Amino acid sequence: MSEIALDRPRKNKEKKYKEQLSKKEKGVNVVVTILQVLGGIVMVFPLIYMVATSFMTKNQILSGQFSIIPDPVLLGKFGEVLGKGEFISGIINTIIVEVPVLLIGGFTSSLAAFAFAKLKFRGKNALFLALLATIMIPFAVVMIPQFVLFTKLKWTNSLLPLIIPGCFGNVSMIFFLRQNLYGIPGDLMEAAKLDGCSYFGCYWRIFLPLMKGALGTQLMLWFMGIWNDYLAPTIFLRDEKLWTLQVVIRSFNSYYAIQSDYALIMAASVIAMLPTLVLFFAFQRVIVESVAISGIK
Repeated sequence: MSEIALDRPRKNKEKKYKEQLSKKEKGVNVVVTILQVLGGIVMVFPLIYMVATSFMTKNQILSGQFSIIPDPVLLGKFGEVLGKGEFISGIINTIIVEVPVLLIGGFTSSLAAFAFAKLKFRGKNALFLALLATIMIPFAVVMIPQFVLFTKLKWTNSLLPLIIPGCFGNVSMIFFLRQNLYGIPGDLMEAAKLDGCSYFGCYWRIFLPLMKGALGTQLMLWFMGIWNDYLAPTIFLRDEKLWTLQVVIRSFNSYYAIQSDYALIMAASVIAMLPTLVLFFAFQRVIVESVAISGIK
């Protein structure tokens, strides 16, 4: 009985200590949640204001009174944007870049990832680290040498500088697909080789179908990157007929801002944003899971 009596104060102290900790944790969680909500509002608000401005009249935008509710609601700017030939031409040119880069570049990237993950050859790790190190080199560093090279090849003022380099693969995609392939047992390739399957046959018949989820996710992310690319097309393209979508929007900004037609500029930006936004929200869960798995394995 004496031991039980001595244990009671200690248990009561432990219980009070746990209650205090739980109260502190709840307080911290509340503060963190509030900060996250405020941060989310700050980040999403420009997007909301852009969409709202695309429905406003010129007088409401220039009135000097801040408002995110269009009064009246103006729908004609979207039709006006779609009626402009340069905007449609920008979308077509962007798609012309997207299709070969995603098809050929996705194939070469997945093939390289398979080689780095499942094949054994001398210098594999050193070569992969050298390839991975190129991610840390910003495009601003290499854009002048690339411009000089493409000028000598007479590729400038064409879509080739935007297509050909991408067809050789994407380093980020190679990395993530390689990490994904590490989660697939290598015994599958050994069994296929015993059955007389070549290395390419192992890649095409076994590993490519198994990594199609991760490959599709990376292709979607790459699609977003190409769709929103602005710097490279600005450098390599001079002819207005070859401008991609983001360069066309820049021209809208420089031309229609003088006329204070901000609603048209915002409407063009909203239309350009829709494909990437729809893709992201449609496949958000798949994208997050793929990136998380690729980073762990």
